Amino acid sequence: MKLLLKKGKIFDPVNNLSGEYDILIENRVVSKISKNIMEKDSKDVEIYDLNGLYILPGLIDMHVHLREPGYEEKETIKTGCEAAAAGGFTTIACMPNTKPVADNPATVEYIKAKAEKALVNVVPVGSITKNGEGKELAEIGFLKEAGVRALSDDGNPVMNSEIMRRAMEYAASFMLPIISHCEDKNLSGDGVMNDGYYSTILGLKPIPTVAEEIMIARDILLAEYTGASLHIAHLSTERGLELVLDAKRRGINVSCEVTPHHLLFDDSYVTGYDPDTKVNPPLRDKRDVTALREGVKMGIVDVIATDHAPHTYEDKLGEYDYAAFGISGLETAVSSLYTELILKELFDFNDLVRLMGINPARILKLDYPGIRVGTRADLIVFDPGRNWKVEKETLKSKGKNTPLLGKELKGKVVLTFVKGKMVYNDLENKGVLIYE
Repeated sequence: MKLLLKKGKIFDPVNNLSGEYDILIENRVVSKISKNIMEKDSKDVEIYDLNGLYILPGLIDMHVHLREPGYEEKETIKTGCEAAAAGGFTTIACMPNTKPVADNPATVEYIKAKAEKALVNVVPVGSITKNGEGKELAEIGFLKEAGVRALSDDGNPVMNSEIMRRAMEYAASFMLPIISHCEDKNLSGDGVMNDGYYSTILGLKPIPTVAEEIMIARDILLAEYTGASLHIAHLSTERGLELVLDAKRRGINVSCEVTPHHLLFDDSYVTGYDPDTKVNPPLRDKRDVTALREGVKMGIVDVIATDHAPHTYEDKLGEYDYAAFGISGLETAVSSLYTELILKELFDFNDLVRLMGINPARILKLDYPGIRVGTRADLIVFDPGRNWKVEKETLKSKGKNTPLLGKELKGKVVLTFVKGKMVYNDLENKGVLIYE
């Protein structure tokens, strides 16, 4: 099968490619990129007119919870990858807090085997400690051999500083980054939202920003001491960002990510007690949101990652105090960022590719050729003129837990190609997933 993508506007900072081009895909490989590929030059070709649409390299989400094995009622590798395809992600990194935890080669191999038939590429992340309990190091060398690209106890902080120090030493020797969930549980306790004005008037138990910042500072110092590669997951505070900036200036190998929801929402959104706004770290105040946006604009923030955390309806049912933490974000990330940040000129699509493609690939040591002749086509097509409403019925993920439900977003991913194969087609507003 030959596919010809006509007149799409390309944003590809990897290859310094910008402007309107045609792309010919033959045998799943990009065979030609030109201003005008004539139809007569390509017999037996399926043609897609993309005039007015944008073409980007496939995106990478380096922080996803696929839940399988063990929590298939929340999400499976299959449904999570379907959601990723619909959201424009061609590669996702799955966190290890499954059941059993991905702290051993057998579980990692299970995930890889299940992912072979999935729509997008899945990169496993191994657990830092056994069972993710923070008490004893996992067999890091064996995890490396099994194919993990990073180590994390995400969902749980490694509270013991000596354990984290040893983890960083081992991770450095195996050239694996540590993805750190920075939270001092003694300070966050049983809090459920940001400590501030709204926690006071709502009567909800608070989580202070310092619970996150203390652990960011500790891990930066340990990374400096051990020479490890440290990646701060879901950073959410102004002071945390300042700590990362200072570390970078001092030459420490540290990077950080923020989530779309921490860039879009502040703690005032909790006012209605909507459990879908409950996330860890919590939605912070407007000052922190402004600082994070500025951090993205200035290039201090390396990555935007969804922290896709799907839950069942029952998980989010009932009182705010007892609802599960987490927001489902794979399918809404690009559109919400376009609606609230790109259209408001905080950054552009080239920046988006850096934040959600180039930099995640660098941190995880993944190949990221962009849109280039001779490579398998990993690319997406985005329609800036498509408005759509976020509705439970149309979301591919099992997790419908997002504060964006019922909201209208601008712009939508309409085509996704993985390894040269079209896996998602929404050009006709039908959202078709393609397994054949």
